[in-house]
Amino acid sequence: MARDRVAALIDWVQGELGTAVTSHARLGGGDVAESYRFELADGRRVFAKTHRNPPPGFFTTEAWGLAWLLEPGVIDVPRVLGVSDGDPPALLLEWIEEGRPVAATEADLGRALADLHRAGAPSFGREDRRTTGSRALPNDPCGSWVEFFATRRLLPLARLARDSGALPDDTIADLEAVAGRLDELGGPVEAPARLHGDLWAGNRLVDRAGRSWLIDPAAHGGHREFDLAMMRLFGGYGRECFAAYAEEFPLADDWERRVPLHQLAPLTVHAIKFGGSYVGATRRALDELR
Repeated sequence: MARDRVAALIDWVQGELGTAVTSHARLGGGDVAESYRFELADGRRVFAKTHRNPPPGFFTTEAWGLAWLLEPGVIDVPRVLGVSDGDPPALLLEWIEEGRPVAATEADLGRALADLHRAGAPSFGREDRRTTGSRALPNDPCGSWVEFFATRRLLPLARLARDSGALPDDTIADLEAVAGRLDELGGPVEAPARLHGDLWAGNRLVDRAGRSWLIDPAAHGGHREFDLAMMRLFGGYGRECFAAYAEEFPLADDWERRVPLHQLAPLTVHAIKFGGSYVGATRRALDELR
């Protein structure tokens, strides 16, 4: 079966690009998709991934997100070369040859991310209303961040955590209580920013010139502090990145005190998926908001 899937993927890649695949290799990484490098007869190298049982619209949603991030022309994102939600379900991207950071890598990313956020979004959420992430969180457009973060993130996650038994009852109750206090906790009102939506360090590649590329987005309109909080959750970004961001697009006072608030959504997702230390981490983030 695995050979049949790869053969179908090869046929699809050849059809999309109009050239033969001369070799391929399975790549590591990714918790849901199977990724491959393809060498082509015309000398190109491309990246493709497929999925054994994707939810509806899985790859077209990601492709839309990549194109949306690329649209302002301010940050590097791999170009989509082909996409299919049919048979095989697949996404085909330009290949990024990975390298090492240089002195300017972090600051350049900070400025580019500021420009991306400043490019804005039509609403909080997605105009196509497609879900994102492994828990299929809703993205129906909202007029305010308070409404979006409460009804499209915290409350759905509280329901999922209750249904799965992932979090203790008191933790779920506190999560729901925070959803009702966002006017108080969220800081000054801001317009919707154009977010990557899942910006942990594993979703940033650095090429051989030291340039940063963003991959695997859960793109939507949201609060820009969300991307920054996600970047701080697991580390991997330098101080120069945050400093350059703040210089280019200054943040509201006390934004760092709101990091636990924005981290609640990804922490709860991880508690639902993996349990373990993420249960306690979710509790600690809630305690910081008392």
